Amino acid sequence: MEEKELSKKVKELIKKMTLEEKIAQLQAVFAKNLVDEKGEFSEEKAQKYLKYGIGQITRLAGEKGVEPEKAVILRNKIQKFLKEKTRLGIPAIIHEECLSGYLAKGATTFPQAIGMASTFEPELIQKVTDIIRKQMKAVGVHQGLAPVLDIPRDPRWGRSEETFGEDPYLVSRMASSYVKGLQGEDWKEGIVATIKHFTAYGISEGARNLGPAKIGERELREVFLFPFEVAVKEAQAGSLMNAYHEIDGVPCASSKYLLTKILRWEWGFKGFVVSDYVAIRMLESFHRVARDAKEAAVLALEAGIDIELPEIDCYGEPLIQAVKEGLISEEVIDTSVERVLRAKFLLGLFEEEDKDPKKIYETFDLPEHRELAKDVARRSIVLLKNNGILPLPKDIKSIAVIGPNADNPRNLHGDYSYTVHIPSVSETLEGQKIEEICAVPTVSILEGIRYKVSKNTEIHYAKGCDIVDGSDEDIRKALEEAKKSEVIIAVMGEESGLFHRGISGEGNDRSELELPKIQRKLLKELKKLGKPIILVLIHGRPLALKWEDENMDAILTAWYPGEEGGNAVADVIFGDYNPSGKLPISFPAVTGQIPVYYNRKPSAFTDYVDAKAKALYPFGHGLSYTKFEYSNLEIRPQIINSLEPVEIIFKIKNVGKLSGEEVVQLYIHDEIASLERPVKELKGFKKVYLNPGEEKTVKFILYPEQLAFYDEFMRFIVERGNFEVMIGSSSEDIKLKGNFQVKETKVITEKRKFSSDVIVE
Repeated sequence: MEEKELSKKVKELIKKMTLEEKIAQLQAVFAKNLVDEKGEFSEEKAQKYLKYGIGQITRLAGEKGVEPEKAVILRNKIQKFLKEKTRLGIPAIIHEECLSGYLAKGATTFPQAIGMASTFEPELIQKVTDIIRKQMKAVGVHQGLAPVLDIPRDPRWGRSEETFGEDPYLVSRMASSYVKGLQGEDWKEGIVATIKHFTAYGISEGARNLGPAKIGERELREVFLFPFEVAVKEAQAGSLMNAYHEIDGVPCASSKYLLTKILRWEWGFKGFVVSDYVAIRMLESFHRVARDAKEAAVLALEAGIDIELPEIDCYGEPLIQAVKEGLISEEVIDTSVERVLRAKFLLGLFEEEDKDPKKIYETFDLPEHRELAKDVARRSIVLLKNNGILPLPKDIKSIAVIGPNADNPRNLHGDYSYTVHIPSVSETLEGQKIEEICAVPTVSILEGIRYKVSKNTEIHYAKGCDIVDGSDEDIRKALEEAKKSEVIIAVMGEESGLFHRGISGEGNDRSELELPKIQRKLLKELKKLGKPIILVLIHGRPLALKWEDENMDAILTAWYPGEEGGNAVADVIFGDYNPSGKLPISFPAVTGQIPVYYNRKPSAFTDYVDAKAKALYPFGHGLSYTKFEYSNLEIRPQIINSLEPVEIIFKIKNVGKLSGEEVVQLYIHDEIASLERPVKELKGFKKVYLNPGEEKTVKFILYPEQLAFYDEFMRFIVERGNFEVMIGSSSEDIKLKGNFQVKETKVITEKRKFSSDVIVE
């Protein structure tokens, strides 16, 4: 539909609406509030909540005990009621969560976002979200509340696991692919992506969830806004969600600067903005910038929040009264209603037919979906350390598998998976079957190892301790099993959850990043046995691993690898997959070093008297079972004007004995600038597959806009001077260096190129 025709249809519909019908389009209601005690659709409750229509339905299948098939039946009845028994017959947008897969029982659970980022393969993530899109469409969903574009600068923050890491360029590339895969080519066949949380949520004071962000405008724009800008301008994201916190005293939920000036006026965003759950009420109850719900509604709507989630509160009777009292004009209401109705027309809701509940299982967790989940999990695993012990032979005589995450399939899932997010599923009891613990069949690490090794291999298992608790007796039993074995595989780490269920995830901020004391105690006792130890970490944030680095023979991080996590880890340990993951976020040696993100300014690298300033494992780090050699760097031209691209060409060769993949990384540094600039900034990357002895040529095309920054007067400029080029295997392991010169300064006002191009031959 042409934009002009679409606008005409929307405006004609708005002319027919009463104030109550308009405001209803800015509201949402939980699907669970529309059913009776038997879980069946209740027309009586629908008359209560939907008589004027409704903007959105909150969570059909993403609720406790809801079977997807039943969710489809409910969906059909809700939309039928809205179309046939409300005056204007306007259907609802239905939203769900989909961070690491559709948050519904039986839907495929992929690795948590931080693991996806470790693949450094945006094209792979687009394949993931294409599957998520199809599974959500089968249920009749229209909007997914993902991806998370927050940049965690202090990983004590529990939601670090939901992010794509610390680098704005990497986050932007993952974000763009995630949005494109979810939305597809046509909204009628796609799911509207909701980019969140707008913005700078990952730099909260003390890493406390909801804490204020202490940040200047320059860093805000260059780092924290950048991925959102790319998602809006390049990927055409259809929706955006505010963040809970405040920046310089202004809550993001009432920030006209963010939600109107930057988002609408500067970036030209045409989609709709939804509130994070209860964020509008928090303007009164938490931030204390509104006296009551009525003032909170006015602040949020005038700032630019179009729809209140998850249910009717401030945008209910308080907003109606605000209009009637002249506190807000009906024209402001009309603007938001227009945005909502525009999305409904683009989604084809008025022509949408009922969904067939029997067809769900033609799209849910098919064998090819599980295969992709395993492949993403394998590619997300990062080999942090290896003294040569890995890979292990499959016919090894005996192995001890020890640790709280060794045989716990639940703990392979992140906080926005159905298994972890819904308490009735994630509360586990001793003796429960896997299918009772997890919402989708999940392979534990112990199971994956058992499937992989020779039938003659003896496997000795003991839990040893829980995530944060344990006894000397538990440790003693683990030591007895370890004594029988040649090699110990210790599976440690964290447990994801929400609000003090688990130690990672939303509301689970930590003051320390070391392994929990009981786990380190167990490791120290195992170390005394003198046997080789391979440490496998299941977790959601960087951990401080100084002792482990000094004492373990090999260390793997698998993050929360999802339903095929056990098979993926076993493939890496026993050499059926050569690890290729790279860290999207830096690991400190000790907690007190934080922050250790790689792209700090030069003045941020002063050492402590008792610790270094640099990370233990830096951004981009990740080992392989083979070796790669970089050579023949060319930069052309070496002197450019401010609008001319640069070609950066080099060769990479596999000089080891195994096939493998290397993520080649391009960094730049503005050597002398008018403002202090980061020591290095990622501007390109590509995963390259090479057989033993094979050599390929890699060419990056770097665009001038990628060199630009905001100057003292907040102009976006490319500044004349010398730029250092660094090609590396990580942000610290730089293999090749060169330079080029920009001969003039220019303010960038034209359409911006956000990423480099890369060609591999």
